[in-house]
Amino acid sequence: MQMKVRGLLTLLLSLVLFPGIATAQQGAPGGEWPDYGGDLGSTKFAPLSQIDEINVENVSVAWMWHSPDDKLVAENPRLRPGAFKATPLMVDGVLYIQTSLSLLAALDAASGEQLWAFDPLSHEAGRPVNLGFNARGVAHWKEGDDSRIFLATGDSHLWALDATTGTPIDDFGSNGRVQLTEGLRRPVPARSYGVMSPPLVVGDVVVVGSSISDGPRYMTAPPGDIRAFDVRTGEQRWIFHTVPQEGELGNDTWEDGSWEYTGNTNVWTIMSADEELGLVYLPIGTPTNDWYGGHRLGNNLFAESLVALEASTGRYVWHFQMVHHGVWDYDPPAAPTLLDINVDGRPIKAVAQLTKQGFVFVFDRITGEPVWPIEERPVPPSDVPGERLSPTQPFPTRPAPFERQGISVDDLIDFTPELRAEAEAILQRSDHGPLYQPPSEKGTLNLPGWFGGANWFGA
Repeated sequence: MQMKVRGLLTLLLSLVLFPGIATAQQGAPGGEWPDYGGDLGSTKFAPLSQIDEINVENVSVAWMWHSPDDKLVAENPRLRPGAFKATPLMVDGVLYIQTSLSLLAALDAASGEQLWAFDPLSHEAGRPVNLGFNARGVAHWKEGDDSRIFLATGDSHLWALDATTGTPIDDFGSNGRVQLTEGLRRPVPARSYGVMSPPLVVGDVVVVGSSISDGPRYMTAPPGDIRAFDVRTGEQRWIFHTVPQEGELGNDTWEDGSWEYTGNTNVWTIMSADEELGLVYLPIGTPTNDWYGGHRLGNNLFAESLVALEASTGRYVWHFQMVHHGVWDYDPPAAPTLLDINVDGRPIKAVAQLTKQGFVFVFDRITGEPVWPIEERPVPPSDVPGERLSPTQPFPTRPAPFERQGISVDDLIDFTPELRAEAEAILQRSDHGPLYQPPSEKGTLNLPGWFGGANWFGA
């Protein structure tokens, strides 16, 4: 029997989206886990058979490891690490685990023995932006005897470590690290910029996103441009402007010069890649700020889009914008999932993007063409002064949404007349309606909310 590492959303993909016709793009080889999602395509598939539904009740604890965060917190009670969110890598029998405070430990996968630990001291810079001390994992690269772990931290550094010893690679960047606040198109305050999710190694480049303050009080923020660095030297190989600059494709979707100051529009979540095609797939986030866009009129490419780039050069290949002029914080939260499907007898190399709205957008990952039609449907306008929303938004025709969308009085509980009346009174305090009900001065109830739907753990 083969096992898939799956949650509810993976189950939806396999049973609803592609019944009988979907296969994982590759899957993790030989029981190891060399990439955050098992493989570069984020399939989370492991071809294992040792544990099954019959013997799973006999599984017991083989060993236990305690995070070095515990000692740091004991020595400095002011530190407040977040929940453990990282997915360990397993390469050549070694587990590589990033802690909430961005320490990295290497463990013998069989015995649990700690082989080495590395502290980048990023916690000394203070609480990182947005969710604080939350780190989701690392990336691995190997060529011959040269094996490296890439670690991106909340204090805006990209580290390259020797996978065997845990020591920084001296000739990578400056003494093993690259300062990520440098090399962007305008100065970036260190306390407003960091990295929470793992970098992605494709060929001989390591691609890095960012985590940026989502403060609703400002119309400016650090740029969320995507960059790739040489895996050997740390030299910046390319940069992709997620808010197109003058003369670039999509610049005309930012009115009144808003492309000059708008920030965010970053990849804060997980990226995917097809190494055979040489493409990297970027789920790009919401622009500044999350719930108001009167200072950035237009459709705002490449915000809230899935973008495919040539991994070696950063050359634009294709995109699809899943939300026009977003004011709901409905940025794509999860890694695009690469899978090979067969539709009406036609094999398709596909990529599926889950969204906070409860949609699954499915594209030919080579061309960007939708596998099934996507319709532009009318959505409610805004009555907020200065705001101008897109009159339509994209709706996939297949598969059906996996989440309830919109809210009305008909959705309220009616256990007793008294409870029903109380629920109606609460609902009337805020504007509400279908999916894409816009923010208002009164306040708006949206379903799904900005947590989704899908979120960063994906499918």
